[in-house]
Amino acid sequence: MKREDGRTPDQLRRIKITRNFIKYAEGSCLIEVGNTRVICTASVEKNVPHFLRNTGRGWLTAEYRMLPRATHTRTSRDRVSGRTMEIQRLIGRALRSIVDLDKIGERTITIDCDVIQANGGTRTASITGGFVALVDCMHTLVRRQEIEALCVSDLLAAISVGSWQGTPLLDLTYLEDSQADVDMNVVMTETGQFVEI
Repeated sequence: MKREDGRTPDQLRRIKITRNFIKYAEGSCLIEVGNTRVICTASVEKNVPHFLRNTGRGWLTAEYRMLPRATHTRTSRDRVSGRTMEIQRLIGRALRSIVDLDKIGERTITIDCDVIQANGGTRTASITGGFVALVDCMHTLVRRQEIEALCVSDLLAAISVGSWQGTPLLDLTYLEDSQADVDMNVVMTETGQFVEI
């Protein structure tokens, strides 16, 4: 079976990551997965949520948005849907799983994932790109002598899988995702640990 973009069922789309994409962020990249493009930035603030104050522990959170014309129709900038909230939480949980928050001090790292063009797999691209931005952010903090080491326990990436017209597929496009019999996202570490399914 050949897919709309000519790939075999078990073939990933071409992935391109441009690091240091945003000048002012502590870490950033543009991740391109086929025709899906996401700008990921990692920003550091010297404060933490109320429940972590005076604990010496840091925090990592994520925000996710689609630009108004990232898809076929315009989406309002002000609309934060339940889907958006769910994706933000997924990105944050995934990245917190490989960060030692006790070693970053009382600071918050925010991973912003801005989808500039969507063609399926925006949340998995955001997790993978968010990881790259996070690691570069950690390098910046080490260089500034704000932390002693990277505080990252493993490498992390995510991908979608599904079944479309009775065929198992890896890395679904929008067309495949929208017509899939079933689909899911898999987040794993380099050492083979499942973080989330």
